[in-house]
Amino acid sequence: MFKGEFYDKENSCPSRRRNWTRNHGSWFRSSCIDSRKTGFDFEIDRRPFGGASIDATGHPLPDETLKAAREADAILLAAIGSPHYDDAPVRPEQGLLALRKELNLYANIRPVKIFESLKHLSPLKPERIAGVDFVVVRELTGGIYFGDHILEERKARDINDYSYEEVERIIRKAFEIAKGRNKIVTSIDKQNVLATSKLWRKVAEEVAKDFPDVTLEHQLVDSAAMLMITNPAKFDVIVTENLFGDILSDESSVLSGTLGVMPSASHSENGPSLYEPIHGSAPDIAGQGIANPISMILSVAMMLRDSFGRYEDAERIERAVEASLAAGILTRDIGGQASTREMTEAIIARL
Repeated sequence: MFKGEFYDKENSCPSRRRNWTRNHGSWFRSSCIDSRKTGFDFEIDRRPFGGASIDATGHPLPDETLKAAREADAILLAAIGSPHYDDAPVRPEQGLLALRKELNLYANIRPVKIFESLKHLSPLKPERIAGVDFVVVRELTGGIYFGDHILEERKARDINDYSYEEVERIIRKAFEIAKGRNKIVTSIDKQNVLATSKLWRKVAEEVAKDFPDVTLEHQLVDSAAMLMITNPAKFDVIVTENLFGDILSDESSVLSGTLGVMPSASHSENGPSLYEPIHGSAPDIAGQGIANPISMILSVAMMLRDSFGRYEDAERIERAVEASLAAGILTRDIGGQASTREMTEAIIARL
């Protein structure tokens, strides 16, 4: 975890104090932007989270970590998880669910964009992924993941609860994002079967009235899953509930051919936002210096834009990433030989 100050490149004093927290996950630790070369200055204060915290304290989200996160302006989270905890009574993922709930991180945002130089990695034909550029907006603190889970000897049930207010705020978030894009929101549900989806569709229709310049489309989740493979370029902003969003956002990540280049953000209504790569913790390559840092670096770009309003700096990082890939500098997961450090330094050099 770290707390830091953000410095204007033109000045030697802080533009204003920014507290950032960096939570270490179970294994994966990506390199980020070197402040000495970019004009970003950080005062690092790392704290344990997930597997690292279980090993140190017995709990995936210690009180001290949660307190620091609450006081931050933004949170940068490393990937969590390890097979070591698969059958353990306390798992790293419990800390992530708790952090989302405690900070009310209700809106998960995953941009899906295909880099021109990485098109060959996609499992889809080039004509299928041409023009793909959409955002998945997933409700993150309600639904079946946070309902009651009852397991009995010969039956089980999981409760899927949503209130009008929970649905309204995530739908509204999607419309606000769409206003700055191509002005199309695709709301995904299963209203032909589920009561929660009937409420979802009703709320979507009502919120749409406040955004007359944005088009609302409805799609059942099964057909949406099919369209994401057969015609992904049709989407602009997708919004859906927690379980559907978990599945569809992972499906969308396959389009790029690698998880190593995809960032994400989770927003609250009035507290700090959390930024993290979407890939796993990769325990099989821990300590080898070969992990792809791009997903983490692009998560930093999202943080600069969304939490600090540093739009130009975010774009500089994104352009530097794209230029590095176009120059053929690639880590092993995307067909190259660059190390984590070499990939990071190539991006810094192109800022």
